[in-house]
Amino acid sequence: MDPPANNPTVWVAMRNYLAALPSFMAGRPAALVVISGHWETPRPTVLAAPRPGLLFDYYGFPPATYRLTFPAPGSPAVAARVRELLARAGIDSDEELARGYDHGVFIPLKVSYPDADIPIVQLSLESSLDPARHIDIGRALAPLRDENIAIIGSGLSYHNLGALRDSSRNQPMNIAAAAFDRWLTHTLCEAPVAQREEALAHWSSAPYARLCHPREEHLLPLMVAAGAAAGDPGRHAFTDAIWGKTVSAFHFG
Repeated sequence: MDPPANNPTVWVAMRNYLAALPSFMAGRPAALVVISGHWETPRPTVLAAPRPGLLFDYYGFPPATYRLTFPAPGSPAVAARVRELLARAGIDSDEELARGYDHGVFIPLKVSYPDADIPIVQLSLESSLDPARHIDIGRALAPLRDENIAIIGSGLSYHNLGALRDSSRNQPMNIAAAAFDRWLTHTLCEAPVAQREEALAHWSSAPYARLCHPREEHLLPLMVAAGAAAGDPGRHAFTDAIWGKTVSAFHFG
C-alpha cells in the first residue's frame, strides 16, 4: 500500500466536490473573494493586482506542481470595494499588488473554475488569529453577497498535519476529528443562528479542538464566511475522511 502522501485516491471525493462547487451557487458569480489560510498580515490585506501570478508556497511535491497555471484575473474594483466595506465597519486594511495567489486559492479554484475566467480577490487573515475579529471581518463583507460576489473561506476543517503523517496515532485522532466535526456541523447547521457566532468565537473549547487545530489558521477562513452569512443557517455540503480524519465543507445561503 502506498504511504498516505503518495496515495492520490484519498483526495478523489474532495476533488469531485470542488468540481461541483459552481452548481451549488445560485448563479455565476461576478467575482470571488477568497480568504485563504496561507496568508497572514498584521491588518487584513487585499490582493488588488489586476493580473496576480501564482505563489508556489509548498515544498517537496513533484516538479509538475510547480508548473501549474491559473491565469484568473484580479479585480482592483472589487478589492477597493472590500476595503471600503472594512473601513465602514471600522476595520483598517492594507493593499498588496506584488503577491500572487497562494495554493489555498489556485489549487481548489483550478478544479472549480478551470477556465479561470472569474475575477478573484484574495483577502489575508489578520495575524492576531482572533476568531471574533474574523467573524467581524466577515460581517463587514456581507453586502458583497447582494452584489453577486461570492465569499469563499479556503482552509481545512481538520488541520493537524503531524497526526495525518503519524499512523500510530490514527485511531485516537480519527475519533477526535469525528467529534470535532460533529461539533462544527451542529454549530453551523443545527444550533440557533444567534448562538453560532458566540460558539465559533470560543471554538477552542469544542471537543478535541486543539488536537484538530494546533494552530487555527486553517479554521479562520470559515469564521469569515460564517460572519458574512448573517442569518443564513449553514448547509453541510461535503464530508469525507482524509486518512481517517473527518473533514467537511459548509455553505451559507
